[in-house]
Amino acid sequence: MIERLKSGEPRAIAAAAAAVVVVLVLGTLAVRGLGGSDSKASRPAEQTAKKLMWGPAYMPDGGSVFPTMRDLGVGIFGIQARWEEIAPREPDDPTDWRDPAYEWPQYLGDMIREAHEHGMKVQLMLMGAPKWANGGRPWNWAPRDPRDFGDFATAISNRYRDVRLWMVWGEPNREPNFSPLTPAPDATAPDDPLTAEQQVAPRNYAQMLESAYEALKRQDPDNLVIGGNTYTSAGLDNIRPYQWIRYMVLPDGSRPRMDMWGHNPWGNRRPDLSHEPSPNGTVSFSDLGRLAEALDEAFPGRPLKLYLAEWGVPTGFEDVHLGQEETPETADKWIRSAFAIADWKRIYTLGWIHLLDKDGISTGLLTKGGERKSTYGTYKRSD
Repeated sequence: MIERLKSGEPRAIAAAAAAVVVVLVLGTLAVRGLGGSDSKASRPAEQTAKKLMWGPAYMPDGGSVFPTMRDLGVGIFGIQARWEEIAPREPDDPTDWRDPAYEWPQYLGDMIREAHEHGMKVQLMLMGAPKWANGGRPWNWAPRDPRDFGDFATAISNRYRDVRLWMVWGEPNREPNFSPLTPAPDATAPDDPLTAEQQVAPRNYAQMLESAYEALKRQDPDNLVIGGNTYTSAGLDNIRPYQWIRYMVLPDGSRPRMDMWGHNPWGNRRPDLSHEPSPNGTVSFSDLGRLAEALDEAFPGRPLKLYLAEWGVPTGFEDVHLGQEETPETADKWIRSAFAIADWKRIYTLGWIHLLDKDGISTGLLTKGGERKSTYGTYKRSD
């Protein structure tokens, strides 16, 4: 699980990002009116790529969540693929997925298959470096040679040939997720410079992204690579998105290639692109227009679409990571506003991170016990 610290401005802009999402299995019979037609509320929503949800795909009782995702109109299923777990030993041929050092988890293939059976695209987040690649460091430490990451991208794209969406790491502008990283918590403006030490992390990430892009496109030009993968950034352990963009360059000064820019636009106000900029160079949902402008300046040419991988609104109790709780009425307004903005052609998708509440986490569309919250219906009706 990816967790963020509750520090900085605006108030606790942070969230629990997860590799685990569970959803209630749809088991309710369609309600039929006197005329014999299904009510609109009981019919599945139209599937759209604007709706992304994360897995794995199991209910607490072991049932599949995909029928409920289908009911909600989810068009993209997202899950992590952990390099350090799949390749705990160094392969003799790291580009060959059949190398005996690779340990491909059964659940990953099963979920990819089931997602496709339910009409969803699949997005894999490549994350976590094995000790043999990063000098015996923890999983969040970058590999010593970025080409090793590219070799893994080659192997996994050959293993799962029907996957087309590939995220390169998750929230690498946070020290708990990516190291070595020297935080820059004192940044107060988008153009504040980073020290040489602070520039190390975005430059390391740029090399990993370029290596993965080259490998994935070599395997299939239709593969779409999602880079950057920043988050709002309000804590003491991170680098702000604008600084990350500015210093995400290769050793020769050029920019790494990607098809889309990933961002998790957590915030504590209703999404509205007309809002004033968030303080201290943070980037919440309301700052996406400004984020797009910064990307256009840094990566001139074809505009990068925004891949909004993780978002949610806490209801029912105060979320331990966000430090906030919204009323159902407020949450419904936020969700409708978010999807209205997501209709912008510059945005590829909007990810909702938790379908089920968990201990301390209240951004689920379902309670911990599996009951639908009001946000379930609002999300389902949004497209």
